[in-house]
Amino acid sequence: MNAMARYLGVDGGGSKTAFALIDAAGRLLARSAAPTSYYFSDGFDVVERVLAQGVTDICAQAGITPADIDSAFFGLPGYGEASEDLERLDAVPGRVLGHDRYHCGNDMVCGWAGSLACEDGINVISGTGSMTYGERQGVGQRVGGWGELFGDEGSAYWVATQGLNTFSRMSDGRLARGPLFALIKERLQLTADLDAVSLVIDKWSGSRSSIAALATTVCQAASAGDKAAHRILVAGADELVALVDTTRVRLGFADDETVPVSYSGGMFSDDGFLGLFVDALRATDARYDLRRPLLDPAIGAALYAAKNSGHPLNPTLLLDLKK
Repeated sequence: MNAMARYLGVDGGGSKTAFALIDAAGRLLARSAAPTSYYFSDGFDVVERVLAQGVTDICAQAGITPADIDSAFFGLPGYGEASEDLERLDAVPGRVLGHDRYHCGNDMVCGWAGSLACEDGINVISGTGSMTYGERQGVGQRVGGWGELFGDEGSAYWVATQGLNTFSRMSDGRLARGPLFALIKERLQLTADLDAVSLVIDKWSGSRSSIAALATTVCQAASAGDKAAHRILVAGADELVALVDTTRVRLGFADDETVPVSYSGGMFSDDGFLGLFVDALRATDARYDLRRPLLDPAIGAALYAAKNSGHPLNPTLLLDLKK
């Protein structure tokens, strides 16, 4: 293995796209961030534009050219959710890098690869959207991630829309008003409660990321003792555990087998929500080994690039990547 080999990881997402470049010695060479590469909402051209921006920045930081990247993994949001788009998506990184030493997949793989350092087990994502991805003996399995209109249960978007629904009920008297009511009104700077309709639908144009950002207000309300907000978070945690349980079964883990589980995504940055998830996971009959994420998804994608190249990094090197 070339000790100077460089591996690029790209973690796309509904809110941003993160880039990380590592070498075969386990050193982090460069990081960068760019806007979302979610083409379902921003159009197909956004993918190449964002990837080019990030790769250019990474190469400038590291003092290299794209040709010097030995292997790359591009985790793209929406990848695999429209079969007719796969050929076009697979071709984009080739134009950006100028070579074919890369693989593409869904960004869920980045979360698993980072959290568990490519070890067999399951990672649950609760960011703008939600899903699980796990691997066992070289076989991968995805559960969830059906999008905000009829899926993504337990995600920031889901929590936020449940919060907006609760706000509307509190406003017109269907629910008693708790801290959530005033917090939402303040966050949205509403003159009148019904202004929320025009703000979200007209001014925001139903923006997925703008709506998802309101999940922090729901968490804030729950911390302030809002019972309705607390119920939303409990239900969201339960939904995520259902994703984990289903993934365990579909991957073929035996009932008496201990399954490593980790997590990624912005919802888990709230200690209250993370605590509810931990409690819900421990309440199941399965044997789960819950672990804090070892690495972030962008570095996970870089590790996966190394693995795909046939030169996986030695686990003893991972400590340097955590710094």
